[in-house]
Amino acid sequence: YVTVSQVAKLYHAIIITVLRKYLNVYDFNHPGHIYALLAGSECKLLIPRLESERHPDVAVYLTKPKGPSSGKMWRTWIPELVIEVVSARSEDGDYVEKREEYWTLGVKEYWIVDAQRAMVVMLRRGKSDWIEKRLGPDDVCATKLLPGFKLACQVIFDAAAEAGGEE
Repeated sequence: YVTVSQVAKLYHAIIITVLRKYLNVYDFNHPGHIYALLAGSECKLLIPRLESERHPDVAVYLTKPKGPSSGKMWRTWIPELVIEVVSARSEDGDYVEKREEYWTLGVKEYWIVDAQRAMVVMLRRGKSDWIEKRLGPDDVCATKLLPGFKLACQVIFDAAAEAGGEE
């Protein structure tokens, strides 16, 4: 069967915009560290066992794809960091399904941004499962994958509130 995703609501899109702005600033100030910063229809992660694919809200690739740049590259080119923004209709997918799928694909970090709960769940690969860290409004998103990157969680939650919260 085919599942069609609706276009993101404003609050969802604004959160993605804020994340990309901060990542773009990091990329500008640390040239050569991020190879590609892609989102939505710009990239895909193939899920072979489901004969399906995912289009992350934000995907950070630190390396270029191996081999020729073609449609086949999506089979092996996996982002080091994936960020998903939770909405009411995507909650189960973001917290359960994608968590398992991104682990299986080899993603190094998976962030779940849940503005409704004022929480960012940062999942980092451990030896056999994700190591989970929950951040609130007073915390800062930072990762060893992007040395020096810092994004105050409150900035994310403020942007969501200004956009009117989830509708």
